[in-house]
Amino acid sequence: MAKKNSRNTKGKIINAAWELFYEQGYDNTTVEEIIDKSQTSKGSFYHYFEGKDALLTSLSILFDEKYEELMDIIDPEMNSFDKLMYLNRELFKMIDTSISLDLLARLYSSQLVTKGEKHLMDHNRVYFKVLKQIIIEGQKRGQIVDNISVNEIVKTYAMCERAFLYDWCMCGGDFSLVEYSGKMFPILFNGFRNKQSENA
Repeated sequence: MAKKNSRNTKGKIINAAWELFYEQGYDNTTVEEIIDKSQTSKGSFYHYFEGKDALLTSLSILFDEKYEELMDIIDPEMNSFDKLMYLNRELFKMIDTSISLDLLARLYSSQLVTKGEKHLMDHNRVYFKVLKQIIIEGQKRGQIVDNISVNEIVKTYAMCERAFLYDWCMCGGDFSLVEYSGKMFPILFNGFRNKQSENA
């Protein structure tokens, strides 16, 4: 129970922080406002984070929480390929509507130059576990090709998502991320769909 409560407290702080970053900007958001919005304490905040800057690396946690939320509501009988497209669309919808482009760009650029932990690439994340689970399921059902390893498909999926996000950031968000990926992502990923299962 204590572990769950601590995760909830940290999650509250992260969610409150990113809402404020989106609404009023990173520079205009104070630690006090984050504490107030999250309804936590100063002690709790500094237990998890050294300061506001440390929250920039928490975006991967926010993404993972979104994946957990989506996996709770997704139809388990949905075609596995369609599940992957659905998860991409819903995550990008969240980014389009609630994540500051400037902060996303700052986060991705920091991951390029950091010599420390590349938390976005941590394969223990919920993100990678969910992708692996769906792809294994899809191969067993004959909906996703099995002549390519699960790890390679996961790697390609994650790489495609990062490519869309990098491009969106580089273009200053001048197009809808969810609309563009909705058209192009299925085309790029179509080679992993098992066509024989559709024709059977």
